[in-house]
Amino acid sequence: MVVRYRNATRRRSSSVKVAAPLAICTKEEQHSIIRFLSSQGVKPIEIHRQMKVQYGDACLSLQQVYNWTRKFMKGISSVTDSPRPGQAHRVVTPEAITAVEAIVKENRRVTVNEIAAHLDVSHGSAHHIVRNKKIKNI
Repeated sequence: MVVRYRNATRRRSSSVKVAAPLAICTKEEQHSIIRFLSSQGVKPIEIHRQMKVQYGDACLSLQQVYNWTRKFMKGISSVTDSPRPGQAHRVVTPEAITAVEAIVKENRRVTVNEIAAHLDVSHGSAHHIVRNKKIKNI
């Protein structure tokens, strides 16, 4: 940051030159900035304002800045998101795809509901396998 001085008294001028906005950033980088600035005593609204200037549309929302500031003030030091419990397990696996292919080869007039019942998966998962994995003859 470059500060320009008006006269010999060396008072700060209001004109401040800012570096070019960053086009690419990660959430972890932004979390690190929030951690650093909040440890300096900067308020979340000011942190968000500064980050918005640098990151533009890629900036975290004001609510996320508040949440991360609160986490860091409570003593959390990790800048990565913790894994969320209850994430869906993957049903569309290579084994499921080969099983669907085998079912379709056996009976090409099988329905998506029959495939779902046979594999013990939801209708949506069976439909995803059939349509998005390019299973022919169904």
